[in-house]
Amino acid sequence: MLAQFDMLHVIAGALVGLLVGLTGVGGGSLMTPLLVLMFGISPTTAVGTDLLFASSTKIAGSLIHGSRSSVDWKIVRRLASGSVPAAILTLIVVSGLGQPPKAASKVMLVALGCMLILTAFATLFQNRLASFAQHHEQRDDKTTRLPTIVLGALLGVAVTVSSVGAGAIGVTALLMLYPASRVSRIVGSDIAHAVPLTLIAGFGHWVIGDVNVPLLVNLLIGSVPAVAVGSLLSTRASDRVLRPILAAVLLISGYKLLG
Repeated sequence: MLAQFDMLHVIAGALVGLLVGLTGVGGGSLMTPLLVLMFGISPTTAVGTDLLFASSTKIAGSLIHGSRSSVDWKIVRRLASGSVPAAILTLIVVSGLGQPPKAASKVMLVALGCMLILTAFATLFQNRLASFAQHHEQRDDKTTRLPTIVLGALLGVAVTVSSVGAGAIGVTALLMLYPASRVSRIVGSDIAHAVPLTLIAGFGHWVIGDVNVPLLVNLLIGSVPAVAVGSLLSTRASDRVLRPILAAVLLISGYKLLG
């Protein structure tokens, strides 16, 4: 294991973990493009490895939110009823294609780039969208059920293919669907839902052969303590400063991948 220790990968995990702790966003959105653009990891391996990386960090966050009763399990069940079947079907399609050709890798890069740009705008305008939704009539329980399941299905496909979507995009959409809910409860529900989704998608990529285990271990060595440090510093950091910076990083990463 010591022979496979890579300090650069540990540092990369720490940087992403710090941003996740500070902002609550950025795990899948930053790790996959970082692996592709800076370390030359193939898109399929980057996505598969990042999914298991994300599931490991989301478990800790989910336990914390669960202990604070900031998880709406009804929302989690609705999202999972759409995302889990969608993720499994997507994995079946991906595995049926066999070893992806170069054209498929290019398509994956385009999909990842588009998701990053969408995430950048969701991150930047999340508060405004939430405020807009709160000034409109609250939807009843039956009205929100089907859209939440559909949202889960869309996230299931997006996360399985690109490892991006379960953070800023999911939270923003849920804030629009459930404007009366506390933001902390929406964030907690999104994190709890991401655990089974990223575990299933990540395990599927592992079976296919798209996970680099030594890389995953190195990333976790750096990220686990960094997430804790970022969480402690988050109360002192200005959201007005962090969000534009994170959005800019996501936007640039998406542009580079599309280029």
